[in-house]
Amino acid sequence: MFYPLRPWYQHSMSQGPDVNMPADFALDPRLAEDTLLLGDLPLSRVLLMDEGRYPWLVLVPRRPGLVELTDLSAEEAPVLWGELHQCCAAMTGMGTKINVGALGNIVRQLHIHVIARHEGDPAWPGPVWGHSPRQPADPAERSRRVAEFRRALGF
Repeated sequence: MFYPLRPWYQHSMSQGPDVNMPADFALDPRLAEDTLLLGDLPLSRVLLMDEGRYPWLVLVPRRPGLVELTDLSAEEAPVLWGELHQCCAAMTGMGTKINVGALGNIVRQLHIHVIARHEGDPAWPGPVWGHSPRQPADPAERSRRVAEFRRALGF
């Protein structure tokens, strides 16, 4: 189910950065290897982590050279916040807690993880990072999640 953005996000997105992305934007190969493309929002590429145990999105602002959240311009920051809000809303009901994180210790390209967690999942209550190797979703579950998130995000 799609949840509309709050009015102040809508203004930020409608007045936000040009949707024409720089030609030199490239997705970090490690992100590309572990994810599936869902689509592009005005600022960010939205990816689905190929992980069978957790619904897990990754937002990557399509601007070259971004490492920290503070690297975003004053105009881009509220756009990213609105897109993050939209992705969190798309996960409503998929877990008991939605975790959001931007670590970047291994992949330096700015990216934000949005993960639906539930009590009893393999890493609960700790973080998913470093808990165990990624377990790709089976093809049917992967296809179901791709379709569900594309529908929820309007792709």
